[in-house]
Amino acid sequence: MQVRADQLASHLSKGLRPLYVVYGDEPLLAQEATDAIRAAARAAGHTERQVHTVAGAHFDWSGLLGASQAMSLFADKQLIEIRIPSGKPGKDGSDALQRYCETLSDDVVTIVTLPKLDRTQQASAWFTALDGAGVSVPVFAIERKALPAWIAQRLAAQGQRVQGGEAGQQALAFFADRVEGNLLAAHQEIQKLALLYPAGELSFEQIEAAVLNVARYDVFKLGEAVLAGQATRALRMLDGLQAEGEAAVLVHWTLANDILSLKRVRDAMNHGKPLPMALREARVWGAKERLFERAVPLLTDNALAQLVEAAQICDGLAKGLKHPDWPLDAWEGLKRLVLMLVQWTASNGPRKSVRLALTA
Repeated sequence: MQVRADQLASHLSKGLRPLYVVYGDEPLLAQEATDAIRAAARAAGHTERQVHTVAGAHFDWSGLLGASQAMSLFADKQLIEIRIPSGKPGKDGSDALQRYCETLSDDVVTIVTLPKLDRTQQASAWFTALDGAGVSVPVFAIERKALPAWIAQRLAAQGQRVQGGEAGQQALAFFADRVEGNLLAAHQEIQKLALLYPAGELSFEQIEAAVLNVARYDVFKLGEAVLAGQATRALRMLDGLQAEGEAAVLVHWTLANDILSLKRVRDAMNHGKPLPMALREARVWGAKERLFERAVPLLTDNALAQLVEAAQICDGLAKGLKHPDWPLDAWEGLKRLVLMLVQWTASNGPRKSVRLALTA
């Protein structure tokens, strides 16, 4: 049984299940989910708590199995937490977790915490057993487009709100830009607003004065922003990655890999293959598949040839080589490469403003 993180409180109010599996890549939401389960367990009398962290191949799985059943007649109910930071319990762990699921009782509430799992891990025997025996709570990062609504919801929970209309939307967008990719910092900034200002409406100026620039940028999210034609956001993310000390080589690799994939898809379509087949052969799927479906029809063969050549030049810049028509700085070269790609993905053909930026 799967329950979304925002539905967990409602689920817990109806009674506890013996097993909860919290997994995903968002620390704040994972912490909030486990805190909510712990609180519900304590309220139900599960006052004895054990924590087992699976730190390697030598973890004592037999000890865990014994601990869950070692209760005297008058013992308190237990709360057992099993933390598997790697998401890989191994063969012995897989067998033990499956046996554990067969011995669940109402006297023990178990919380299993895991990182983000890929499809293979989610299809494994041990995870299938956990998911089938209890409640799984996936906690994933809040995407940029959903972040303003998430911020507004959190503000409302503490009795605050932004102005109505466009002014409020601009304030939320400003807030989201400052905390993108760093949900824990976003939570802290929201709490800070509650300390600084009373309940009620917040102005853009109040938010601007209070919210720090605590965004963290993901190099792969940069590629998604470029493919979506989001020039301003892509350039802001590029500046953020540079400020955070990300390697220019890695940023180049991500952008170049997307460009080469775009060319492979276009070449396959030129040979008569439909777009879905071309995407599968190029190993493009997930969120990027939808972005490719949008971007590929906008890119001409000539545009792709120019992009491939530009990516090769940027490869040299990142390795310390020079090119007479390109900036010496690798990050300035990456900025030009981003603008070249955005000029085609932002609309059907390059816009004059972007052409000017490329030649500036």
